Amino acid sequence: MDADALKTLQAPLKDKYRKQPDAAVITLTAQGRIGEGVTCSVETGKALVEAGLHPATGGTGLHACSGDMLLEALVACAGVTLNAVATALGLEVRDATIRAEGDLDFRGTLGVAKEAPVGFRAVRLTFDIDGDLTEEQRATLMKLTERYCVVYQTLRAPPPIAMVARVR
Repeated sequence: MDADALKTLQAPLKDKYRKQPDAAVITLTAQGRIGEGVTCSVETGKALVEAGLHPATGGTGLHACSGDMLLEALVACAGVTLNAVATALGLEVRDATIRAEGDLDFRGTLGVAKEAPVGFRAVRLTFDIDGDLTEEQRATLMKLTERYCVVYQTLRAPPPIAMVARVR
């Protein structure tokens, strides 16, 4: 897809959202169901993923780890955003590899040490870009990718999250 095709594709949506801001607010959903052992099957829209405990918490390593899935979502969103920004700006990006790394102290999630955080204590997102870009173009590409990447921005400034339990 080139810049013109992307702009043509997105123009009616942008126009609609400018005129009807409420139309741009969409609720995305995810659903899962607990399974055998300590697992949860999650519907991804394309496949069913069975998540389980990470080996560092007693898992077998045969199931997807939710921490890995979070990093994968970040990589997917950052990659799509980078590609869309490069396309919209007409930048020559032949290839790009995006890598997310996150540091976890599993003492926190296992309740071994109260001072250990539960969750990632640091996440690094690295882009290896193959393209004919000036330093200014690279900086603009990264700035706009950061600005428009939904998962990145959600992790940087987390929204309020409510947990609701309904017992049947």
